[in-house]
Amino acid sequence: MRCLVVADLHYSLPQFDWLLSTAPHFDVVIIAGDALDIGSVVDFHAQIVVVRKYLARLAELTRVILCSGNHDLDERDEAGEKISRWISHVDDLGIAHDGENLTIGKTYFTICPWWDGPRVKEQIGKQLASAATEPHSERWIWIHHAPAANSPTSWGGARYFGDAELVQWIEDYKPDMVLSGHVHQSPFVKDGSWFDRLGDTWVFNVGQQFGRPPAHIMLDLDNEKAYWFSAAGEQSIDLGRPLQRPADTIEAFPEWLIAVSQAAVQAAGPIPATQRPETG
Repeated sequence: MRCLVVADLHYSLPQFDWLLSTAPHFDVVIIAGDALDIGSVVDFHAQIVVVRKYLARLAELTRVILCSGNHDLDERDEAGEKISRWISHVDDLGIAHDGENLTIGKTYFTICPWWDGPRVKEQIGKQLASAATEPHSERWIWIHHAPAANSPTSWGGARYFGDAELVQWIEDYKPDMVLSGHVHQSPFVKDGSWFDRLGDTWVFNVGQQFGRPPAHIMLDLDNEKAYWFSAAGEQSIDLGRPLQRPADTIEAFPEWLIAVSQAAVQAAGPIPATQRPETG
């Protein structure tokens, strides 16, 4: 199974366009939070309308998983905690979202909401505890917008910005992988990274960049490979081996990955470095 992972698109319509052009080549597209942008000049409710239209189109192309981030919160619940009501309504589009668990192929996914206070945090704890008792396939993957605390995936260049609760949950339930975003600069700054390992759990932070394509991770789960693409370069790691730094540079791109890039060229530009030179 192949998964395309993005996060922190922040209402970048060119990045959503790229996602549409690339999605058909993947079994699952995962948006790990912050589809919207609270700092945008575009009205927040107008953003929701537009992004829902993109999500509907994506859902026609492949399976879609969406978790909320801190920029996606549009209401307060009865306890006064900020929540993403609009994401709770994307199930009518056939999209898996906050609070849900689902199995796709040999992978069991758990989708966590952004927590703003003790009530939602408690809900996540109960969700994970319940999911841990369910029979899993070959792997268990969480989608959780904030990355793990005290990890290179949450390093901001001067301090860590991660979630300590997530670290405890990982220790308690031991998923195979956690996909995150939130700390935009972690993959790009000294001592930061797009990947880490806590015990036996791989943790990832996609990172955020302007323009298209967005920074993104491609997971080839059947072959236990993860590829990261950004303006800073292209790297890969072997998920079947222990943590090793630095990540491998990609010397030869698989044929399927080259095909993905070629399909995206017209709509949104190539994935960096995957284009073969023209031959005369």
